[in-house]
Amino acid sequence: MLSQVVEGGVMEEEFLRATRASYDLMAGEFAEWIEGELAVKPLDRAMLRGFAELVRGPVADVGCGSGRITGFLVELGVDAFGIDLSPELVRLCRESYPGLRFEVGSMLDLGLEPGALGGIVAWYSIIHVPQERLAGVFGGFFEALGVGGYLLVAFQVGDSVEHRTRAGSHAVDLEFHHRQPEDVAGLLERAGFEVRARLVREADAGDYPEDSPQAFLLAVRPA
Repeated sequence: MLSQVVEGGVMEEEFLRATRASYDLMAGEFAEWIEGELAVKPLDRAMLRGFAELVRGPVADVGCGSGRITGFLVELGVDAFGIDLSPELVRLCRESYPGLRFEVGSMLDLGLEPGALGGIVAWYSIIHVPQERLAGVFGGFFEALGVGGYLLVAFQVGDSVEHRTRAGSHAVDLEFHHRQPEDVAGLLERAGFEVRARLVREADAGDYPEDSPQAFLLAVRPA
């Protein structure tokens, strides 16, 4: 059973509290460090460009972090907005991208009308979600998408859960869930999605070194 704490008089799962608090602490340092990553990852950009060509209607960048993916999608002509658990990251997003929309929210409850979206991007944001909650997250994504809406998810490949207590100069409390693409695809299909494309690229030893392969899955809510 997932542990819970009281937050403002409401029971909240511990992983949400820990993830929010950690990113609030390191928001500035994280946003500065990650800002140039997409520029040196051509295959990552290719997946986002393909998504941008397919999608119609508003797109939620769920777990938007620094806002760089939201900004990239808008440059591609997508009607995108960002949602993040961390109020401090959302504040920095609004400063960095003043013409774009960013909101504080949780992927466990997007707070959107059913069928309101044409697309969802979860770019390395499901990595902090415990395995037992992931099916519910995908079910919420499915409900928020209209028929023909697309979902693009990115995550690290593996079978481990890594607990980090330091990130840069900050003490944090974060779990990173590495997952197999076929397992994530199975959860998406059980939620009602059709998986349309899968890319697994090897770890990159360049400017943003990685210690595991990276997976990208594109799925659609079918008619």
